[in-house]
Amino acid sequence: MKLLIVLAMLAAGAASVQDLSGKMFTFPVQNDRARVRLITSKQQFRAVTVCHRSFTDIKRNHGLFSLSTSGSSNSFLIFWDETNKEMEAHIMNQKSEFIGLDYKANMWHSICTTWDSATGLVQLWFNGRPTISKFVFVDTAITGSTIIILGQEQDAHGGGFDSDQAFVGMMSDVHMWDYVLSSCEIQSYVDELNFTPGNVLNWKALQFVITDKVLVEPKSSVCH
Repeated sequence: MKLLIVLAMLAAGAASVQDLSGKMFTFPVQNDRARVRLITSKQQFRAVTVCHRSFTDIKRNHGLFSLSTSGSSNSFLIFWDETNKEMEAHIMNQKSEFIGLDYKANMWHSICTTWDSATGLVQLWFNGRPTISKFVFVDTAITGSTIIILGQEQDAHGGGFDSDQAFVGMMSDVHMWDYVLSSCEIQSYVDELNFTPGNVLNWKALQFVITDKVLVEPKSSVCH
């Protein structure tokens, strides 16, 4: 029995590649430990698109996607600021704020965030509707050892977690590309049609490590 428990613990902490089609990560507890690390070998990004779907009822600040490098804890961060009612995109510690979004509780939201070092432009697509583009003074690539975390916001490379910023809810369909996705591709993602899966992170072939209380479950749907 002890051997089986040890093997189960080792399996839970080991990176695995899975097709998560029709599934979701459930984050049921608020603490500074529960998280999912998404694994990629890529360590340089001159452009980024990240798309995900999330479902929560929390009414406080929380991180949605946290990519840190050895040189910047907020190399690419998507963060909800409850006080100012704004979605924030942080690129190499430079923040862009997007307001006027209908970020309702207890429903799925599709969020895509793009950044291009060639233009300096950051843009958010919220449930298929684009925001205005914002400019950030970052004209170099994101480089260095990459750590990507769901469920927590990194204030240090791979750590510095704060339970007051932890995500509680469900998350699904996480994809990441090393280029700016076209508006048509983004709309196809939002509408759950055929689209080119992420070439950095692909929900259908995702390598990840779960720490603490995070579950992989069938994605919830409404029955009629």
